[in-house]
Amino acid sequence: MSFRTVVINSQAKLNYKNRYLVVKKGLDENYIHLSEIDTIIVDSISVSISTYLLKELSDNKINLIFCDEKHNPFGELKPYYSKHNTSKEIIIQTKWKSKDKDLLWCLIVKNKLINQALLLKKIKSDNYNLILSYIKEIKVGDKTNREGHAAKVYFNSLFGKKFTRNADDTINSALNYGYAVLLSNINKEVINNGYITQLGIHHKNEFNDFNLSCDLMEPFRIVIDNFVYYNKERNFDGNYKLDIINIFNSSFKFKNKMYTLKDIIKMYVKNTLECLSENKTYLEFMYEG
Repeated sequence: MSFRTVVINSQAKLNYKNRYLVVKKGLDENYIHLSEIDTIIVDSISVSISTYLLKELSDNKINLIFCDEKHNPFGELKPYYSKHNTSKEIIIQTKWKSKDKDLLWCLIVKNKLINQALLLKKIKSDNYNLILSYIKEIKVGDKTNREGHAAKVYFNSLFGKKFTRNADDTINSALNYGYAVLLSNINKEVINNGYITQLGIHHKNEFNDFNLSCDLMEPFRIVIDNFVYYNKERNFDGNYKLDIINIFNSSFKFKNKMYTLKDIIKMYVKNTLECLSENKTYLEFMYEG
């Protein structure tokens, strides 16, 4: 079972040989079997990658994330096809009914706000009850935008009343990095289930290639928020990023059992997509960190 996240943060050449990822730095070569790798993060613009390796990573459904010169994720490798009946699943996706999507979005927003309230309760914020009151006011499709109202209260409770999500600061850099890695993990599972990321449940931005993934990631943002809150005094450096990446190998409760966050995301995405395609019951991810 794949479990490793490989981070390449300096000049290197990445190649493929006999089912192994080969990382060459100068005269040194390191070999990692592809079966062990879940994600590769290329956190340097001084890395060259063979096309043969790209093909093998795609065939083996290994997530490959690229970072820019500021070390921020900017793209990823996505295969065209990752399931034998992708065309069938996409046809089903295009026929999802609006009323069903609105009902599911309502459940996702409630799940997200419950997790936000749980974190505020954990840090002993008085706004815990205010977030709970927003949950009771959510309408189908969240037409009254309780999610947006809760976001302002939530982030100001965590990081102070002067905090805004569009500021250029360490906290936002850490949040954005964590959300980007989270989004990439969601993208991987959406594609593995045969769907396309562009057609969302609630998000419909024509310039967003990941509308569906942005919908599905909402209840999991809490995991990143919690980590950043308790590390807000740290410098946002390479070690900080590695700690964020390692969150996805940490264990959390889901369906009354303990799983790694990666495995929970896998099960959650499959279940949530089946809510629309097969009328399955939505399973919440309740954060208990």
